[in-house]
Amino acid sequence: MKRNFDEWLKTFKSSICDYGYYVDFKKVYGNIDNIKVELNILNSLIGSKNIERDFAKLMNDYPQVLKCIPVLLAVRSREIYAIDGGGEYVFDFRKPNYSVSDYATFMRKTGLFDLLANHVVNNLVDYATGVEVGLDSNGRKNRGGHLMENLVEDYLVKAGLVKGETYFKEMKLSAIERKWNIDLSGISNRGKAEKRFDFVVKKGKTIYAIETNFYSGGGSKLNETARSYKTIALEAKRIDGFAFVWFTDGFGWKSARHNLEEAFDVLDDMYCIADLENGVIESLFD
Repeated sequence: MKRNFDEWLKTFKSSICDYGYYVDFKKVYGNIDNIKVELNILNSLIGSKNIERDFAKLMNDYPQVLKCIPVLLAVRSREIYAIDGGGEYVFDFRKPNYSVSDYATFMRKTGLFDLLANHVVNNLVDYATGVEVGLDSNGRKNRGGHLMENLVEDYLVKAGLVKGETYFKEMKLSAIERKWNIDLSGISNRGKAEKRFDFVVKKGKTIYAIETNFYSGGGSKLNETARSYKTIALEAKRIDGFAFVWFTDGFGWKSARHNLEEAFDVLDDMYCIADLENGVIESLFD
């Protein structure tokens, strides 16, 4: 029985964020542990009455404190670029490449000396931990991209599939062709494009190539994804023993519903989270 696209779209969810999506505290604490000693040494500058002199002494005695300075500015790179009076500087915070005086100028003009001397913060370990939490928010996009993938994998496992035996993760077209001696050149544009699928399931005589994604917001990428997967679906129908499966969801699709519907009309195995909850995995690979 043909499914109703509008009714199907109504089941889409606004979010699938789990508790670990917001901040990866294990990563945050690990990053701080790597510079905790240097941060504690730099703590000696808090409240300094002559911070430039004290900083110079610190640099001479403990030059390794340089490595913790970028994070105080919420910078991941170990090199920081700056223009000053027409001159260009690229400060290296792994090994000093300028004089102590130049690094003092950097500290003064970036505002770090004020932060320390005026006792704006009480402890640089606590301050840097807060900075790391903020920087880690940039990782949410990557974590979000794996949430749907992880969700689908949970259902694959619950259905009795075994990783490395009956299902495979992040498998390239060329690897599929070699493993099962199947010609997928129609999908790879005669070998010119190397496509990688999130999962591949081998059940009976059929190879199921699976893509997963979740879009909470709109954008041009959704239309591109829908068109691309529609093309793959049409090509897959010409290949015996091969099927393309797409699990997707998210309110973002409501802004790209027409392209999604075009893919829905040609892709037999296109499902959302509600379908997963209703046992589609068991029936799909039965």
